[in-house]
Amino acid sequence: MSRLFSTIKMRSLEIRNRIFVSPMCQYTCVDGVPEQWHMVHLGSRAVGGAGLVMVEATAVCPEGRISPSDCGLWNDTQAEAFTPIADFISSQGAVPAIQLGHAGRKSSTEPPWLGGKSLPPDAGGWQPVAPSAVAFSDESPVPHALTTIDVEEICYAFEQATVRARKAGFKVIEVHMAHGYLLHQFLSPLSNKRDDQFGGKLENRLRLPLQVAERVRRIWPDQLPVMVRISATDWKDGGWDLDQSVCLCKELELLGIDLIDCSSGGLVADAAIPAGPGFQVPFATKIKEATGIATGAVGLITSPVQAEQIISNGQADVVFLARELLRNPYWPLHAADELQVVIPWPAQYQRAKK
Repeated sequence: MSRLFSTIKMRSLEIRNRIFVSPMCQYTCVDGVPEQWHMVHLGSRAVGGAGLVMVEATAVCPEGRISPSDCGLWNDTQAEAFTPIADFISSQGAVPAIQLGHAGRKSSTEPPWLGGKSLPPDAGGWQPVAPSAVAFSDESPVPHALTTIDVEEICYAFEQATVRARKAGFKVIEVHMAHGYLLHQFLSPLSNKRDDQFGGKLENRLRLPLQVAERVRRIWPDQLPVMVRISATDWKDGGWDLDQSVCLCKELELLGIDLIDCSSGGLVADAAIPAGPGFQVPFATKIKEATGIATGAVGLITSPVQAEQIISNGQADVVFLARELLRNPYWPLHAADELQVVIPWPAQYQRAKK
């Protein structure tokens, strides 16, 4: 019996397996509206057998985009464009999910294949915002420090994006608190130098991320799950770390968050990250053991046997795959074959099945 291909129950959802498509930015939108590319990109992973297919980081307001080509969910036109995509994912037996976020000081950049440099306002960019006026790197602009009124407006933007996500047909929301984006910036003492109720001691640095999580969970239907992606460590002395992540996740569990998607890094440009196969799995294991909340492991998970062992050994409840699913959208179908598990293939592809 394969644990990787066992179902997982999350509130009212029974997800067909524990292979989740990680949110991966495509930088292919116009005015935040997903294009045909997104239908093919996300739809093919649903056809390929994944249990859950998640849309890339989707900005809750225009200035929350990483680049001008990012997805957005701040207006109804964007929500309407997502509807056929969510419907198609569901029609293929997968669960449609979307990650909501705000890029903060890492916003207003070029797509990576154009160099990824900061875009000033006169080149199609905008003024980045952050908890404090601390730049991401020496090459990055100094962001505008958010006021308390600005913070409330961002919370409201998350609420409105949550409402639109449900109207669009998504069944799972993931709140993005990782990879050096805005909510992570509030968590880490390296980027949060505030002296008000949102800065300083851990309790204050947790305040905005927890407010966002609470509001999303309150608005989202009770029968549907909410997940949170975190960076479990900044990989930098004096920064956010695993012990603080455990404190955060205990609070998130009390708010009704259903799963923690455990990544790392992204806050500072000079972090020394010891990347290797499954290098972030121990974060998922520690948080699962310390809090009891379900966790997802992500990062250089590439082989079916590796993924099976992570689930079978109880190191995490699900695996999130990213680059491996870019290389092969049908990885779950081939993984089942390697693990000698019989799963349905799309009728249109039956002739290619062994």
